[in-house]
Amino acid sequence: MTNHIVLFEPLMPANTGNIARTCAGTNTILHLIRPLGFALDDKHLKRAGLDYWDHVQLVIHDDLTDFLQQVKDPHYLYLISKFADQSYTAVDYTDTTQDHYFLFGKETTGLPEKFMRQNYEKCLRIPMTDNIRALNLANSCAIVIYEALRQQQFAGLELQHHYLHDKLH
Repeated sequence: MTNHIVLFEPLMPANTGNIARTCAGTNTILHLIRPLGFALDDKHLKRAGLDYWDHVQLVIHDDLTDFLQQVKDPHYLYLISKFADQSYTAVDYTDTTQDHYFLFGKETTGLPEKFMRQNYEKCLRIPMTDNIRALNLANSCAIVIYEALRQQQFAGLELQHHYLHDKLH
């Protein structure tokens, strides 16, 4: 089982770099769906991801259709949107035999409306007030992936830092 963060037509290199860093720290595969609003060698993208890019499994897709053809089981595809009714915490992510895909929309316009209407049962929401249009994309990815990992007992992650453990014992 693997978790996947999928960014539909991301625009901001700093967001994508921060998300890549989260992916490196959580063993999550990062998918980018073209067109991208930046070049993959963009200095802001690289700066935000720091020196962790070697630890990121990055998959690039030509378009949404290309990505969807590679999803192993569409039952485990989740669309993250402020227009959803169901909270991201209401879903059971504990099936460790399946890959889980979390699809996030473009920073300015989100996911395509027609696609969301056709897949409304897969749409999940991060609860928030009406005071803002949306949460930051990088923050949203971190919130959702850590809920999935929490339910999966943080499999494959260090629950305690080994330096601290060595110093205390």
